[in-house]
Amino acid sequence: MQTKSPVELLQHRLDSLSETGANGFVRLSIPCQVENLKGWLNRQSVYPRLYWQSRDAGTVEYAALGVVKAFGSLAALDADLAALAAMGGEQPDYFGGMAFDPGTSGWQHFPGCHFLLPRIELRRHQGETTLSLNLRFDDRCPEAEIAQARACLAALEEGQPLPCLLPHVYQREDRPAQKEWTAAVARVTHPDQLGHTPKVVLSRETCLTTPETPNPWALLARWQAGAADCFHFGIQLTPQEAFIGCPPERLYKREGRYLISEALAGTTRRGRDTQQDHTLADELLADKKNGLENQCVYQQLLTQLEPLSSQVQMGEAHIMKLRSVQHIRRLIHAELHHGVTDQQLLAVLPPTPAVGGVPRESALAFIRHYEPHQRGWYAGVVGRISHTSSDLSVAIRCAHIGPKTIRLYAGAGIVTGSQPDEEWRELDTKIADIMSLLGMG
Repeated sequence: MQTKSPVELLQHRLDSLSETGANGFVRLSIPCQVENLKGWLNRQSVYPRLYWQSRDAGTVEYAALGVVKAFGSLAALDADLAALAAMGGEQPDYFGGMAFDPGTSGWQHFPGCHFLLPRIELRRHQGETTLSLNLRFDDRCPEAEIAQARACLAALEEGQPLPCLLPHVYQREDRPAQKEWTAAVARVTHPDQLGHTPKVVLSRETCLTTPETPNPWALLARWQAGAADCFHFGIQLTPQEAFIGCPPERLYKREGRYLISEALAGTTRRGRDTQQDHTLADELLADKKNGLENQCVYQQLLTQLEPLSSQVQMGEAHIMKLRSVQHIRRLIHAELHHGVTDQQLLAVLPPTPAVGGVPRESALAFIRHYEPHQRGWYAGVVGRISHTSSDLSVAIRCAHIGPKTIRLYAGAGIVTGSQPDEEWRELDTKIADIMSLLGMG
């Protein structure tokens, strides 16, 4: 007797569901065998397509397709979370993110805020893979919901290996160019500016133009292989654009009322050998300029979290080592007051001083006036939110991929003592991994 496929088994369970009068949120799940989640995503014709894996070892790897419900504001997302929590039962995960500066015009196909409940989820955890179908019956016609779910299941394709990343020729343009960058650093470090804004994080957009666009999922897979200690994400809301990244920085992780955040700022390169690596790390911890940069971040995070928390504690400064760079990091633990929501946290925490500056509003005003490019979701927020837990990264070390273009972004915290040439080299170091994958390292 021929064994039914996971999709056929879900179709059968969907047929049975139509006879039960289900209510609220329903997730139908079937074990399945998928070798590569990104290869599976790449084969699908359904959009949006999302991939998410947290930085922590042993966490769930997610691939998601389609949309049951989408939210263009934190208020709408919070209302939906609360409504489903009040109904009880299993609670869904929402995936998405926010732009660095949601009130400004950004990237064409990436709104200022966008979170969604996907129709299809593929989850891998501890070697086990599950295919799930999500449905909602609390605010829509049951027959139409089941019909939409059935159509999405019918459109699923078998996964295949990702295509090879072929070498391409790229034309590079930096915005700002180095001359304009030097002028911007001089403006930030002018005594009159430092007097009211001690830190501004300036960024650069490196635009690579090529006759043929690399496959975003193949590029993410190659990048991910060398970035084990980072978050990994890929988002395609439409076929025209993709946003991928391997960011090292956590905005926050929440389990119930318990929250972990971090101040990740202050950077140096990796050494040629272990001895030089340790020496560079020690110099970084002792450096006044980098220490000030990190201090600006943790002081503002503490100030923002204290009104929302019954207890806040900060750990000691230590070094976080990545493939090309090492950073100063301090962990921050908080116990939130009862009833504090992700909407409240996301209203105050981003953009952190690690990607914006201090004070926030004057730093943002400087960035809006002087930066020649739109940051879009670069330095914004990407991740997963649910009623019980949330995990969100700061969207740095990323690539925005469009037709025949790849845009890379990097930023540097400019404070008193910052030198334009050193900061420019830091930007190149921060995009070194992805440049090497593209054959330009």
